[in-house]
Amino acid sequence: MTISVRDIASAIVAREGGYVNDPDDPGGATNYGVTIGTMRRLGIDLDGDGDVDVDDVKLLSVVQATDIFVKHYFERPRISLLPTELQASVFDMYVNAGGAAVKILQRLVGDFGEGVTVDGALGPQTAAAVVRAMQKAGGFFVDAYGIARRNYYYSLADRRITSRKYAMRRGGGKGGWIIRAEEFISAKYDFTDAQHRERVSAWVGS
Repeated sequence: MTISVRDIASAIVAREGGYVNDPDDPGGATNYGVTIGTMRRLGIDLDGDGDVDVDDVKLLSVVQATDIFVKHYFERPRISLLPTELQASVFDMYVNAGGAAVKILQRLVGDFGEGVTVDGALGPQTAAAVVRAMQKAGGFFVDAYGIARRNYYYSLADRRITSRKYAMRRGGGKGGWIIRAEEFISAKYDFTDAQHRERVSAWVGS
């Protein structure tokens, strides 16, 4: 059964959850994964008071968030240029990390000998390189992208102490970022709890 782009967007909205305003999150106030910065950029003034603030973020609906993701995080960055089986993971990562989602993909195709400019822009050249890399990698490429996402999250938390809580739970288990990445990886490539704890061992006590 083919899953529509809107179905994928709805799953992303469900994964993101409702309103949060975590001081450690650079995105600031967020509802269903849509940040206040995105709403300001798009001019989404839901209460009609002439500015876009936290009140507008709180008013955002599931349907509006889904519409934003489809239009601005799938259609505008041209994720439809990619092979269908890769689109859901790149789309999900684009919502979470913007252009970094495409940069991860561009670096990955380089690992398969199909070098492209790592600029975060998805166009015909990157799309063609992805197709060639997938032909070389076979079914592993989608997993490889998911693994690269997981590595990105770990590396980000290595550099930014305040972000470690998103990659590692208070008890040491996998945080939301890692769980999210592994939703797009075959189970055989998931980290065991022991592997995860080894990866984050340097963070303990920091």
